[in-house]
Amino acid sequence: MAINGQFTKLSIVVPCYNEEAVLDETVKELTEIMDHMIQNGKVSTQSIILLVDDGSADKTWTIIEKMTRINSYVQGLKLSRNFGHQSALIAGLETTGKFSDCVISIDADLQDDVHAIYELVDKYHEGYDIVYGVRDKRDTDTFFKRNTALAFYGIMKRMGVNLVPNHADYRLMSKQALDELMKYQEENIFLRGIVPLLGFKSAKVYYNRKERFAGVSKYPLKKMLSFALDGITSFSVVPIKLVTSLGFILVLIGIAIGAYVLIVWFLNHTISGWTSLILSIWLIGGMQLIAIGVIGEYIGKIFKETKGRPRYTIEWNTMSCDKNTAGDYLKDE
Repeated sequence: MAINGQFTKLSIVVPCYNEEAVLDETVKELTEIMDHMIQNGKVSTQSIILLVDDGSADKTWTIIEKMTRINSYVQGLKLSRNFGHQSALIAGLETTGKFSDCVISIDADLQDDVHAIYELVDKYHEGYDIVYGVRDKRDTDTFFKRNTALAFYGIMKRMGVNLVPNHADYRLMSKQALDELMKYQEENIFLRGIVPLLGFKSAKVYYNRKERFAGVSKYPLKKMLSFALDGITSFSVVPIKLVTSLGFILVLIGIAIGAYVLIVWFLNHTISGWTSLILSIWLIGGMQLIAIGVIGEYIGKIFKETKGRPRYTIEWNTMSCDKNTAGDYLKDE
């Protein structure tokens, strides 16, 4: 439940991976947003910006450390290695959820409009526990990326997965929603699918997506495909059902071909069938490999989940250094 603005402790969580080219500007814009909201009584002076370094290989952590010394809002969380965007995001949410009334997650590349944060916070004060930042248009995406994204949302909908179309990980969550989210302990994390499962009162805020301010995208085609596969296999068993259906269809085709061969044999019209035989072997062999691969994907996920390994490891947390009020909150916890 939302509380009075001046007492609302807001945390903005920013996962960072090799973001040295954009981080200064990101912190500058988020600081301006935070200053404005504090001046207007929207959030508490004890609100923070948490930058989560997901095992960057560049100067990202050096910049974060510098920011924590010169900017009273900024805190840093350094993971011991690259765990992936979703794990870094969970690390930030879990850390800030201990002392925040609400948390906003946003990527560091400044493609998501930071000014939409004002509306996200307003919706929270109206009583919404989850507020999704939704892209109004995808004009900045390439033709391929835009259409594959739309296809992905369509596939997920047909599989019964409740996703918010054109929403990435730009959202606000209340403490109550965060507490419930942390009960989901699976290692194969797909937050875009998990958050709608929480069932709290939600709203949408629309914004125009911008071009990346600097640096390069951290989601090339290979990562995008892997992310989409994780989303599908984490929330639906439809692929396995499709493989089963395909198996039945191939059996029926096999019976029909068998009947045809017997008829031809009885009529003494047998001919050389090398081409059809080879084609059949390649077709059925390919189908079998696909089926094994799909089943293997699910078995692999079960294997990872049963190990119960931590989703991330924190190497350094500036909030444990008692440098500002956030450190005091953690001690009070």
